[in-house]
Amino acid sequence: MALAILLSALAMTVIVALRYAASSGFFAWLTLRRHPDAHRGLSRQIGREIRWSLASAAIYGIPAGVLAWGWRTHGWTQIYTDWHAYPLWYAPVSLLVYLFAHDSWFYWTHRLLHRPRWFRLAHGVHHASRPPTAWAAMSFHPIEALSGAVVIPALTLLVPIHVAILGAVLAIMTVMGVTNHMGWEIFPRALVHSRVGKWLITASHHQLHHEEYRCNYGLYFRLWDHLCGTDRGLSPNA
Repeated sequence: MALAILLSALAMTVIVALRYAASSGFFAWLTLRRHPDAHRGLSRQIGREIRWSLASAAIYGIPAGVLAWGWRTHGWTQIYTDWHAYPLWYAPVSLLVYLFAHDSWFYWTHRLLHRPRWFRLAHGVHHASRPPTAWAAMSFHPIEALSGAVVIPALTLLVPIHVAILGAVLAIMTVMGVTNHMGWEIFPRALVHSRVGKWLITASHHQLHHEEYRCNYGLYFRLWDHLCGTDRGLSPNA
């Protein structure tokens, strides 16, 4: 049993690392296509981002791998594979529940990490990327990585979700995490400046967080930033 759990954790760590390398690598390449000088002089920083991110991959992969083993062998989680196990309308609802719960956890833990003690201890690693690049999406101190790694596994124990919808959650988490750190706006201006865009976080919103630190703490949505008075709009530099 111990060997099976270890192999599952190792496999999930490799998957998370490859997902990071593929997504960050693609958007870093896209950045250089759009802005050829964007990474000039940042080779040492990018190397540091990659090293921290690969360490984070293990911290994300281990609990995910343990739960994947528990799901397959003992049915520990609320993940299901039969689309008819719940009404079809529940699938998009579960997607929104997961994104909102993750966003809420991220907002409040992110604000905590900006307290001086926690910033010095952990979050300063992420903000050492000046400016952040697509490689910085998982560039976390282990304490911060652990705070992020527990959210989705914990939700799978509590909230039913189809395995395909869970895949969609992970895909959105990956894409938003990477694109928010590219330093330029990949989404259409018509969306970013629309009524819908007022509630969504994109690169130009998160870029301002990396410029001013004390604002724009969310991950997917601007709801908590609006409610708590920490939304300062979009960066003019993204």
